[in-house]
Amino acid sequence: MNAGEILDRYRAGNRTFTGLTLLEIDLLQADLSGADFSHSDLRQSRLGRTRFIRSTFTQADLSEALLWGADFTQAHGVQIQLRDADLSGAVFAEAVLTAANLVKAILCGVNFQGADLTQALLIEADFRPSSDQATNLNGANLSTANLSYAHLNGASLVGANLQGAKLCRARLGQGFRPDAPKTNLSQANLQGADLSYADFTGAMLCGADLRGADLTGAILTQTDLTGAQLPDGIDLTLP
Repeated sequence: MNAGEILDRYRAGNRTFTGLTLLEIDLLQADLSGADFSHSDLRQSRLGRTRFIRSTFTQADLSEALLWGADFTQAHGVQIQLRDADLSGAVFAEAVLTAANLVKAILCGVNFQGADLTQALLIEADFRPSSDQATNLNGANLSTANLSYAHLNGASLVGANLQGAKLCRARLGQGFRPDAPKTNLSQANLQGADLSYADFTGAMLCGADLRGADLTGAILTQTDLTGAQLPDGIDLTLP
């Protein structure tokens, strides 16, 4: 099925496009909101600025796809494959991406406000969301990912694997509003991570593993480090 047929079927009211082979399909700037692409193969497709609001991508494969600026607001993508995809500036507000594969994906400026990425794979991803967002990354694997300058105030990263990740100057604190949620990194693995000049103001790092991490210039004001394992030579005990 080609792009013209997809759009014709959509305009005719058809929203079911499951189990299709749509390799390298070009649907730039289309509106396919509410469509179901579950189990479809969209590898290397060109979907920049396409609207997929409330669409479904359960176990769909969009590896190496160009998805810059695409809108996946409230989309459902359990176990979606987005390996090596370019998602720069995409919107995933309130989307469900549990167990998604985002290995080596480009995620600069992505909006993950309220998104659920529980157990997602983000190994070596360029993960730098643009604004403070209450993203659920519990149990996610972000080992060696680049989160430098990321804005993740209020995110939940309980038990996340951030071993060797780059979080230089990342914002992982409580945010500026008095009622803003605290970033939760409890039980997270931050071994060998670059945390230089990162802002953890008010964050929870209870039981986190920080051995070998670079905390040069990190802001730890009112940070809860109860039970955390700290790098050798670091003593944060208050007088």
